[in-house]
Amino acid sequence: MADVDLHMHSTYSDGTLKPAELIEKIGKTALKIIALTDHDTTQGIDEALQAAKRYPKLTIIPGVEISTEIEGGEVHILAYYVNRDDAAFQKELEQFRATRYERGQKMVEKLAELRMPLSWKRVLEIAGDGSVGRPHVARALIEKGYVASHQEAFDKYLAKGCPAYVERDKMTPEQAIELALRNGALPVLAHPVYVKGVEKIVPSLKAAGLIGMEVYYSTYSEADTARFKMLADQHGLLPCGGSDYHGNGYAGEVEPGLVGPPMSTAEKLRAMKAAKARG
Repeated sequence: MADVDLHMHSTYSDGTLKPAELIEKIGKTALKIIALTDHDTTQGIDEALQAAKRYPKLTIIPGVEISTEIEGGEVHILAYYVNRDDAAFQKELEQFRATRYERGQKMVEKLAELRMPLSWKRVLEIAGDGSVGRPHVARALIEKGYVASHQEAFDKYLAKGCPAYVERDKMTPEQAIELALRNGALPVLAHPVYVKGVEKIVPSLKAAGLIGMEVYYSTYSEADTARFKMLADQHGLLPCGGSDYHGNGYAGEVEPGLVGPPMSTAEKLRAMKAAKARG
């Protein structure tokens, strides 16, 4: 069981638990430090911090996961110790959420053309307070019986190159890193196992200001962890990671606290943030 889990989601993006419910679940574990990292929003953090008052042993790092693209696929950047009062930063996140909404509508239109009609109202109901994304469309597809699983929905219809895929406004990972740094946050590469040619792009991300990468992650094999530990060490990046918990209830879903970095990672993140604050 890990003491640290730096990657999880609530209903404010594509998780199924409200922030308070997530904290209630985590409060029953041995976790001491977590990060709430919803996609393109920090709206759930205040609720999580309020709920965490019931668990004095638990520290919450305010975070966000920013979606970016390179040729060949997506790259996600996690930002830790986000300043939620940064109006310019929040304006950028608001724009991301608006493009997610428009993209979701277009995907539903494409699915209708493929003779798999979905109710947009139902997709919004599934999203709830969250920023609408492909996982919500996937759940609607499952509900209607068009696919049997989230993975099937993506593999057949929603992933890049599939018939219902819709491009979104692009931001490069370097731009996301710059955005995080302007905010005073600490940028980390999420799940590099899903990044095509990751070894080739890490040097440019490091040069842009990347401070860490996910060496520990829910779907990693031992070989994956060893590979990314070596890559992180090679470039002087902090070994981060976590469960990427969504509460989807899928068979084999990794629970909070089962995967995560050592406490030393959290301590180094805290020291880096303190150094930034001192200027």
